[in-house]
Amino acid sequence: MQHSMPPLSALRAFEATARLGSVTAAADELSVTHGAVSRQLKSLDDHFGVALFTKAGRGIVLTARGERLQSGLSEAFTKLRDSCAVLKREVEEAPFILACPGSLLARWLIPRLDRLHRDLPELKLKVVVSESEQPGKQTDASATLAFAEPPWPGGVEVFELMAEQICAVASPQLAAQCDVTKPESLLTNKLLYTSSRPQAWPQWAIAKGLELAQLETALSRGQGFDHLYYLMEAAVAGLGIAIAPRLLVEDDLRSGRLVAPWGSIRTPARLCLWLTNQGSIASVSRQSELLAEWLKRELATDPSNDLTTNHV
Repeated sequence: MQHSMPPLSALRAFEATARLGSVTAAADELSVTHGAVSRQLKSLDDHFGVALFTKAGRGIVLTARGERLQSGLSEAFTKLRDSCAVLKREVEEAPFILACPGSLLARWLIPRLDRLHRDLPELKLKVVVSESEQPGKQTDASATLAFAEPPWPGGVEVFELMAEQICAVASPQLAAQCDVTKPESLLTNKLLYTSSRPQAWPQWAIAKGLELAQLETALSRGQGFDHLYYLMEAAVAGLGIAIAPRLLVEDDLRSGRLVAPWGSIRTPARLCLWLTNQGSIASVSRQSELLAEWLKRELATDPSNDLTTNHV
């Protein structure tokens, strides 16, 4: 036969009173009034139909049945407190897991990881490659760093970091064969792109006033790549003209491996830090704020974030 359990609050009041030997001391530990503890103890007497404490002078002592209940509860509450302490310690010591697309990780974040660790040592950062193209979908991550276009889904906290710029890039040798004053000169070349961003070339063409029909013809001569790394190496090798986020090709432009003589354009996308379900935890949310502030400062010093030059 299954018997109902008394309220946990009543058992907690009983365990504290039995352990401390005083209703007043139990009330102080539990941050409640003396009367509240007395009512909880009375409810237990009514629940079991027996007295669990008896008066002894000005104080109270356990009855035989009270001692029996106290022996079991003492062990149970000790285990409960230990389990709560272990879980809290695990949460406090857990790493902050940041998911990031491979291209963004390799070409922008990794070169800055040492500085990030030095500036935010309390973050205990662990970076993983995103499993999904959809930001915020990786449930084992604390947050996701990715480009995405608004509107943002409801119930998701998003830190917007910067507007995305994309640019057409080519090897210096290939660019020398084009009329860089005329964007349409690109359409006589093979156009290269990543399979995950089919909208990039159309966005660039529309911003430059080009006809999409001509663009489609040029794209049909070109080639798609699964990863930005392969796309950039193909552009460096002179296999065609590639389209890519300016942020991720800035190092190649500075080194002269690639050039972007046709300038950059802004897209509707934003680089954002997305909080996943774990981000709703207060400690993780605060860590995300610190990371977002650091990322904004770092991006502010990046040449690709200068929206006053080389864009239309």
